[in-house]
Amino acid sequence: MKARIGASALVVAFLAGCGSGPAAVPVEERLPPPRPVGVQDPAPETSGSPEEGGCDPRASYRPRGGLPAPGAMPAGSAMAKIAERGHLVIGVSQTTYLFGYRDPDSGQLVGVDIDIAREISKALFGDPNKIRFRSMAAAERIPAIKAGEVDMIIRTTSMNCERWREVAFSTSYYEAQQRVLVRGDSKVRGIQDLGGKKVCAAAGSSDIANIAGAPSKPIPVAAVEVLDCLVLLQQGQVDAISNDDAQLAGFVAQDPTTRVVGPAIRVEPYGIMMSQSTVDLIRFVNGVLDRMRSDGRLTAIYQRWLTSLGDVPTPPRAVYRD
Repeated sequence: MKARIGASALVVAFLAGCGSGPAAVPVEERLPPPRPVGVQDPAPETSGSPEEGGCDPRASYRPRGGLPAPGAMPAGSAMAKIAERGHLVIGVSQTTYLFGYRDPDSGQLVGVDIDIAREISKALFGDPNKIRFRSMAAAERIPAIKAGEVDMIIRTTSMNCERWREVAFSTSYYEAQQRVLVRGDSKVRGIQDLGGKKVCAAAGSSDIANIAGAPSKPIPVAAVEVLDCLVLLQQGQVDAISNDDAQLAGFVAQDPTTRVVGPAIRVEPYGIMMSQSTVDLIRFVNGVLDRMRSDGRLTAIYQRWLTSLGDVPTPPRAVYRD
């Protein structure tokens, strides 16, 4: 048996070295580079700009009267139904540094979005911890709201006219700027230098449409989570990431070999996503946000989480449609 194996090996070696055929390629050179699950390269085409529709995406529903006392929600209201259940169900991210992520020491969800969620719970129940958080990807947000699986989503969600046609939002609690992240050795200075180059963003985000609509015509690549884009950038499978500046600054903190470049592509107001059928809940949440603006709690949340990004911004003013 050993003799036969040895002979076979000699034949294979002879054929591999023969000039009549191509040389054998090592297996590792034939395999494509690994990539996160669910990457779409290129991303599916988008239908127009998220801003089409002529609405003011920042304009939400005005609070009516003062906030009810915790535990005393108006009968028949969406808040009363939540109070009867005994907890809020809120969709969040657990991978968005500074806004919604798991603290490596405590294992708890922390960040700007998490602190705002706890303020809403405190206003409704008198207890900041009456929440069941549900971690979800960007593309899951609107379906989860429309299916009634969550009461609201606080997940660095940009408000735009396209989304207002399917769901509703609170007033804006943070104003971000969509920019570009590249490797430190890149010569790219902004989206204008990325024509024909691959630029990654989260699937289901407005960033994909904004990349596709850039005059320089970059190639959008969609990942399940924007954190997956960082992996692709580090591996050289994409040329840049485009996302909101606060989140990109978080990436730089995690990987100092990257840098944020160029002017803002678009200003992105973050809002709390809710169902169009729960206008009373939207008014209640806007009342909570109004109080947080006036008593300084929203600014304090910024100062707690965003000082590493530079000057702490002023919370955006409320805009109402009624």
